[in-house]
Amino acid sequence: MVIGSLLISQRIQAGHACTPCVSHQPRHFALADDRDRAYFGRKGQEEGQFGYIDGPHALFGRTYAAEPSVLIEQLRNDEPIAEADTLLLTIPNQLGNIYNAHVLEAILTTVAPTLGWR
Repeated sequence: MVIGSLLISQRIQAGHACTPCVSHQPRHFALADDRDRAYFGRKGQEEGQFGYIDGPHALFGRTYAAEPSVLIEQLRNDEPIAEADTLLLTIPNQLGNIYNAHVLEAILTTVAPTLGWR
């Protein structure tokens, strides 16, 4: 059982009437060109990490970096992504607006339609 399912079942057992939203925030990089391969091609698939955001514990999702067809299959098989109501895409703001737009465009045009994301 992944964390989202565990939290939802605990809320139900505690008597809460509404089902909470579950979000997931992995880092996805479709290696669409040589820049992507240079920046992220060595990362492959990293495990999730624990950290802190303004005090409480946070679980940061995995990093996925692969050619679009491989990335699609990796994301299809990620249980937390399948359970999430909301998927937040994390992009490397240090690389500038133009590159960030490219990263988002690569995900939106090569990955999202195949996975049915909207």
